[in-house]
Amino acid sequence: MQPPLLDIKNLSISFLSGNQNAEVVKGISFVINKGEMLALVGESGSGKSMTALSMMRLLPQQATMKGQLHFNDCSDSNIDLASLDAVGIQSFRGKKIAMIFQEPMTSLNPVMTCGVQVMEAIRTHEKITKKEAKESVIRLFQQVDLPNPDVMFDRYPHQLSGGQKQRVMIAMAISCNPSLLIADEPTTALDVTVQKTILDLLKRLQRERNMSVLLVTHDLGIVADYADAIVVMQKGALVESGAVKTVLNNPSHFYTRALIACRPMGKPKEYRLPVVSDFLENKEPVQETEKLPENNIDQASVPVMEVKQLSVCYPVKRNWLGVTKEKFIAVDEVSFKVLPGETIGLVGESGCGKSTLGRALLRLTQPSSGQILFNGIDVASVKPAELRHIRKDIQIVFQDPYGSLNPRLTIGEAILEPMKVHKMLDGNKARKERVEELLQKVNLRPEHFSRYPHQFSGGQRQRISIARALALNPAFIVFDESVSALDVSVQAQVLNLLNELKAEFAFSSVFISHDLSVVHYISDRILVMQKGKIVEAGAAADIFYRPEHEYTKQLIQAIPGKTLR
Repeated sequence: MQPPLLDIKNLSISFLSGNQNAEVVKGISFVINKGEMLALVGESGSGKSMTALSMMRLLPQQATMKGQLHFNDCSDSNIDLASLDAVGIQSFRGKKIAMIFQEPMTSLNPVMTCGVQVMEAIRTHEKITKKEAKESVIRLFQQVDLPNPDVMFDRYPHQLSGGQKQRVMIAMAISCNPSLLIADEPTTALDVTVQKTILDLLKRLQRERNMSVLLVTHDLGIVADYADAIVVMQKGALVESGAVKTVLNNPSHFYTRALIACRPMGKPKEYRLPVVSDFLENKEPVQETEKLPENNIDQASVPVMEVKQLSVCYPVKRNWLGVTKEKFIAVDEVSFKVLPGETIGLVGESGCGKSTLGRALLRLTQPSSGQILFNGIDVASVKPAELRHIRKDIQIVFQDPYGSLNPRLTIGEAILEPMKVHKMLDGNKARKERVEELLQKVNLRPEHFSRYPHQFSGGQRQRISIARALALNPAFIVFDESVSALDVSVQAQVLNLLNELKAEFAFSSVFISHDLSVVHYISDRILVMQKGKIVEAGAAADIFYRPEHEYTKQLIQAIPGKTLR
């Protein structure tokens, strides 16, 4: 029996915090076999990325690592990576063990062309000429299915889409034919269709090169479709491991069962999603899943918002007089209605125009033509002074809560600020009481008022953004990819919260996402966008279970883990 490619024994990682050591990985042991795709699964903060970084000895300087990392490939036998010095590990990085990071834009050098960056990786480990390296890069770009490899060689990262940038990162990672490829959340920020093509590509390369892959992810749907084995981590500890089919079909640990149950895929819309806290060790959920209040929408009622033939265009080319000669149509004559208390789901791939449409509803992006009737007033044509009053009733929750919160304001001040601008309530004392009440509504504590955004997790920051949107009692809210970057367990908490708040505050909303399973769960009706147009619209269940348009079928087909329940 051949030894595993990487045998990890009693790995511990800790950070000095004040006078104490905070242990983020707690004595875990597992193996990665040759030619195997192993999934390392857990929520943010579980220690999975730290575990992956330790294999390449890329941990921060303040980290302390203990344990053994025995590496065995054709040329190296039983080398303990943990004992190598800085020079010794350098010969393994990139050549024997390579890594694809979560965010390709920050991993690629913005001032170097993509081809030159991959060439640099090759020539670091291989003694070849520039001409030979360039030929090798073009072959790699062909292997990872980049269109026009010769053209892509001379392009800068900002000139490529998210999926194309990730393919460049994959080409760089496999350029020296590594024995182990570490993929750290490689598809988190990508659409489901692009995600599927990237994961299909990784699986194909793994088989063709007999390469081992460590796939770090929080998405058990991806694990079910692509991985051979699984390791589940919780709070730095290894809680369950084994073959994927065995673990996912018969999970023994409560945490694994909870992660599977949190997924909105196929869950009945009338019930609250289970969350991790519903589970106790070796027991089923503490209580039956609660039924949500019925959302009875009167189809004959007057719409809160009615969008008529709305278009948004951007100039691409102007002549010397500044007159537009060529334009890009981001939103192309879109029309729809939103009824009181209704949630409209807006789905489509990146670049289809859904976020532009969402921003146009608030006049954060200026419409080129058409009408946006909010309670009978055309938002698209009102003057700035009147628009300011209307914006009190129309709010937005952005995708990145950290980027949309001022790091210099406490979260209490951030929520209180719009109330002050619009002169709500009498005095700051009453406003502060209202803010503390809102914090409790979104499952935070009143004492959080004086903390800053960096002191909260991603899920907590998103709740703060929701509280800020609710501060003015709006009639209409746009949720722009508000749960896309969250772990599945935190995502379930936020979706449950939104359902509770909808019932209490009775606001109407547009929920923008590229994930049809999430949109199906939270929405009453769904609009499917492609290249700026609405290609299909209907009740959420009809769109999800009985799609008619080919593009909608492709989006649903690309959702990972459809068989996982």
